[in-house]
Amino acid sequence: MTHLLTPGECLPHDAPMLLLEEVVDVTDESAHCRVSVNNQSVLAPFLDAQGALPGWYALELMAQTVGVWSGWHRHHRGQGSITLGMVLGARELVCAAGAFPANAKLDIQVNLLMQDDRFGSFDCTISAGGEPLATGRVNTFQPTEDELATLFNPGVTP
Repeated sequence: MTHLLTPGECLPHDAPMLLLEEVVDVTDESAHCRVSVNNQSVLAPFLDAQGALPGWYALELMAQTVGVWSGWHRHHRGQGSITLGMVLGARELVCAAGAFPANAKLDIQVNLLMQDDRFGSFDCTISAGGEPLATGRVNTFQPTEDELATLFNPGVTP
């Protein structure tokens, strides 16, 4: 079995914005991460008064799982440090209940639909106990170092 990295080894995020606790599996075509919705988890700062996670966090959980997929592959191809990726958008993103329930263990699964050097599209599902809670398609973009420099340092040419 291939060594699985932690979410922090794959993503350019630090607490409190690192919203995943565990990398369950990564393949050529998919990634599966997990996080608990409770006051002891990394999600604790974001829970509502009932201990639930608002549904709009679905996009970030999906995006970070895509980031784990990308970071894991960069690491295993020997491409060095983690790079910043961007979400271009989400299509048909639905969290029917409007929130992820307190004390749920969320499984976030992303499956690659298409990819080229800089763009990717992933079918995503968040479930708890095998029951789908949120679904959607996330489209991503990998900017170059020059594009990142321009984005974060406007007016300075790389």
